Amino acid sequence: MQAAAGGMDGTYNYKVVRQFAVMTVVWGVVGMLVGVIIAAQLAWPEILPQVPWLSYGRLRPLHTNAVIFAFGGCALFATSYYVVQRTCHVRLVSDGLAAFTFWGWQLVIVLAAVTLPLGMTSGKEYAELEWPIDILIAVVWVAYAVVFFGTIVRRRIAHIYVANWFFGAFIITVAILHIVNSAASPVSLTKSYSAYAGVQDAMIQWWYGHNAVGFFLTAGFLGMMYYFIPKQAERPVYSYRLSVVHFWALIFTYMWAGPHHLHYTALPDWAQSLGMLFSLILLAPSWGGMINGIMTLSGAWYKLRTDPILKFLVTSLSFYGMSTFEGPMMSIKTVNALSHYTDWTIGHVHSGALGWVGMISIGCMYYLIPRVFGRTGMYSMKAVTLHFWVATIGIVLYIAAMWIAGVMQGLMWRAVNADGTLAYTFIDSVIATFPYYLVRLAGGTLYLSGMLIMAWNVWKTIAGSRPVDAAIPAPVPVGGAAHA
Repeated sequence: MQAAAGGMDGTYNYKVVRQFAVMTVVWGVVGMLVGVIIAAQLAWPEILPQVPWLSYGRLRPLHTNAVIFAFGGCALFATSYYVVQRTCHVRLVSDGLAAFTFWGWQLVIVLAAVTLPLGMTSGKEYAELEWPIDILIAVVWVAYAVVFFGTIVRRRIAHIYVANWFFGAFIITVAILHIVNSAASPVSLTKSYSAYAGVQDAMIQWWYGHNAVGFFLTAGFLGMMYYFIPKQAERPVYSYRLSVVHFWALIFTYMWAGPHHLHYTALPDWAQSLGMLFSLILLAPSWGGMINGIMTLSGAWYKLRTDPILKFLVTSLSFYGMSTFEGPMMSIKTVNALSHYTDWTIGHVHSGALGWVGMISIGCMYYLIPRVFGRTGMYSMKAVTLHFWVATIGIVLYIAAMWIAGVMQGLMWRAVNADGTLAYTFIDSVIATFPYYLVRLAGGTLYLSGMLIMAWNVWKTIAGSRPVDAAIPAPVPVGGAAHA
């Protein structure tokens, strides 16, 4: 049963879900377009007019902010708002506050798109935005927490489904990370200096930076995995007990892994080793979650032949498993001595970003968008299948090129002649890397092409549609199972 969109308490609030879902696709195209541009700049540095706001150094943070916080952030808002309502059998606690989080988050993104090319930056990885925008982020995030946890408090289902545990941990932790790392002394409206200095600033930055990966780009998207894979596969989660163990092990262990970004620096050696140790331990809960997701398809593997949405969701888990094996291995000091500062790191990041975050976000949007716009399915499932193959080939080209280039760079930089002099100059490694930059550009272009296919498909799906808000089921007895 479905009712017309509106503020009726008997229906779910799908309006904010629709808004965030559409903007996920929009910002995905924008962020990946900037990524392709900067990939081209690395191959041909003078491809764009030589003006400061089009320089690589300014467009690169624009790309990372657009794909992480605009594309990934909107996907997280859309799915968490959808899942928390469906699994709690209540409408969002406040329509007004939910609307504020949408418009506030879009304002943050637009301000980032203006200030970063103008060179207004704090210089911190994944935290480049200046202090007025940081304050706005904190305000929007607190409102997000109120909406999410307020909805859980009002739930009609006694049980809190595990996806909401992951979403909740991501919301709380990102707030703490952002506020602590962004502490600064403003000297003007557009400039501030960190409250921390030297190695302490580096340690807090990578406590933030790696946990931005751990909670924003992992825990939140695992919340998606635990809801949308069972729904699309029409199978229960393989092991609910394992999902709870996965949750507690992951959120405890991730918090300590940040120092592995600071091997062979001024950070005390014991802190570096501690970060390495927890990174290695992190392999266990990460693979536990991946196995739980993949085994959910037990008895439903045949669906992969005909269901491209399930292909996106399951392939994302494969990249999650690969990335969470590679990350701990790269945290080992002897491996890190070869990999750090090379394009191997870029390959690792993008196997997680394009393969895990990108693929699961795309799959979830293909699931969500028809449902919240009153359609029975996407306009063209053939286009969804085409998108899957184009994106997958693009990812493989991208990460393979960067892995090979990175290992080659590391070996060239450490190679010495018999007399102890360097065997290669730095420019030798740059020249040798050039062909791999072309392959990376081709892979990124394919991935962007997939996003353009998706944008067309979404547009055709929602054009002329009559958006609907699903009716909330009648209350179930305390202790009853949630049918979401």
